Amino acid sequence: MEEGVSVLYVFGFEQTGVLLSDLYFVDPNPAKGQEGAEHGVRLEVRELDRGELKGSIYSAQPFSAGRPIWRVDLLESVAGRPGSFDRTHHHPEFTDWDPSSRVFDRELSADPLKWLAARLSEADGPLTALGGEDRAALREAVPEIVEAAGRLLERVRAGELGAAPPGAQLTNARIGWL
Repeated sequence: MEEGVSVLYVFGFEQTGVLLSDLYFVDPNPAKGQEGAEHGVRLEVRELDRGELKGSIYSAQPFSAGRPIWRVDLLESVAGRPGSFDRTHHHPEFTDWDPSSRVFDRELSADPLKWLAARLSEADGPLTALGGEDRAALREAVPEIVEAAGRLLERVRAGELGAAPPGAQLTNARIGWL
């Protein structure tokens, strides 16, 4: 695979999207115990905005991923043991475009994909603000979303994605779509 390539998955519903991407991240001001590079998969639930057609009825449909609603980071330290999920966390809220602080959850770190499937399916979970039609469509797509997250995690572990450029000594980096 070509260096520097990042993968983005988008699952779009009527007004909401679930976006997934590989991520390589180095926090320039890390919290204690969070020093060093981390990599993995970031999932964000976002508002989707559908634009007006730019041409004929046959033209491509413009759209954009808007305001973030919820984020899950299936991360682990690059220097750590693969599969440790030692940096895995979620951000239950956003203020405008900025996420709340990292929330670590033992169940999330123990089995991230199972936790993700449960949270995306919960009736009273983090996505209660979504319209009923979008919530139902998202729930139906949970197996596909979790499968895509798993594939991305495998590619990160294989070194294909979520990596720093070779030879780079980065003190501040965010490489990925999200």
